[in-house]
Amino acid sequence: MTLLTALPVILPLATAVAGLLLLSRPRWQAPIGLAGALALLAAAAALLVRTWRDGIQVIEVGGWPAPFGIVLVSDMLSAVMVTVAAAVGLAATVYSFRVVDAGRISAGYYALIHVLLMGVCGAFLSGDIFNLYVWFEVMLMASFVLLVIGGERPQFEAGLKYVALNLLGSVGFLSGVGLLYGAAGTLNMADLAVRVGEADADARYYTVVAMLFLVAFGLKAAVFPLYFWLPASYHTAPAPVAALFAGLLTKVGVYSLLRVFTLIFTQDTGYTRELLLWISAATMVSGVLGAAAHQDMKRILSFHIISQIGYMTMGLALATPLALGGALFYMVHNIIAKTNLFFVAGVVRRLRGSYELKDLGGLARAHPWLAAAFFVSAFSLAGVPPLSGFFAKFIMVRAAIETREYAVAGVMLGVGLLTLFSMVKIWTEAFLKPSPGGAVSEGAVGAASWVPVIAFALLAIAMGVGAEWWWRPMELAGQQLFDRTGYIEAVLGGGAR
Repeated sequence: MTLLTALPVILPLATAVAGLLLLSRPRWQAPIGLAGALALLAAAAALLVRTWRDGIQVIEVGGWPAPFGIVLVSDMLSAVMVTVAAAVGLAATVYSFRVVDAGRISAGYYALIHVLLMGVCGAFLSGDIFNLYVWFEVMLMASFVLLVIGGERPQFEAGLKYVALNLLGSVGFLSGVGLLYGAAGTLNMADLAVRVGEADADARYYTVVAMLFLVAFGLKAAVFPLYFWLPASYHTAPAPVAALFAGLLTKVGVYSLLRVFTLIFTQDTGYTRELLLWISAATMVSGVLGAAAHQDMKRILSFHIISQIGYMTMGLALATPLALGGALFYMVHNIIAKTNLFFVAGVVRRLRGSYELKDLGGLARAHPWLAAAFFVSAFSLAGVPPLSGFFAKFIMVRAAIETREYAVAGVMLGVGLLTLFSMVKIWTEAFLKPSPGGAVSEGAVGAASWVPVIAFALLAIAMGVGAEWWWRPMELAGQQLFDRTGYIEAVLGGGAR
């Protein structure tokens, strides 16, 4: 047993409590948030190293053994996602300096970021299905307040759509948990894997329950046709909040799909696989077409969140170690690139006062560093070599070809070309063409905003140039997902503790 497994949950909670207790001291909020984010990243990195070196880590909360007590489990999938979440949390915190107004800070902005990070890390580490639901609700509450904080009418309208539709997903999720517990008599995911696998007579019942989870997690992940809430809400959030949401929230839904459909619901794989193939392809195509149809920079990026989710769920549909590891590689790449694109969009908005492409122009000449950061992140998202997106797409296309899903490989490549079209559109309109108003007066951008922008652009380059090194933990994660024995033994059979 190691407390290290619990630190990614404990540290954000402690930071949030400290921030709320000192809410009357606004000047302390940013330093507290920064210290908590740095501590979380350090703990997450240490957990990743421990999990990679020593195997799956398990902590039994309160000393109650599994499957009777609550457990936190860190396999390579969880450890990688917790580390990336911590990096995004730190970047969003730094980016918020001098960007977030005093009203939001006084309302607990930095504390809410850490409540959200606590929910995200808790979801990634949860070893039982009910606590996964609890962490989803923690995320939903924190994200709703972050979305509407500031009191502007568009934010409230978007926030109501966001919370109402996500609550529908929560109802479906909780219903599935109840049906699963009623049939299997346990909530521990490793124990569920054993019991559901032995219940051949109830295969149809569990298939129905699995479809309920598919809908609930599909709504959280914004897959086709359940994505409509995302472009209606994300574009209204402040830039650091939108970047945080874009990087993390839908990925928790994808993570949950990967977890339950490789650990618990492994029966009837042919039917589920075929359904996921169609859903993933439709998600890719519908998202990229929505992006192509818009002229607002933030809306284009919001639709591309949807499109890119399709690549990740396609890894689950292909269901090979290569595809599952590729889905994780794609997730990490996308979190880095997409988060940075929203950071860049926020800088553009502060400089020129608009997200509309028709109102922008001349940014490449006026701000070459901003143009370079956008170029790297945007063309990484489109899959241009040698950036991270090229290798992420290469792994997924290779997995599709190896499983003889040639049409799927074609869809991936075609969507990549349409993504490139959208990115070129932004590049041409916002950065290359002359400013439509000639000489413009620009808003101020604090130095803190440039740090995460440049850092994440460099990460996208590093992940492409050093793809083989980055692939190693993802490959191990794919193998662990494909063979669930190690996870079950670690939790129930005295594995790594």
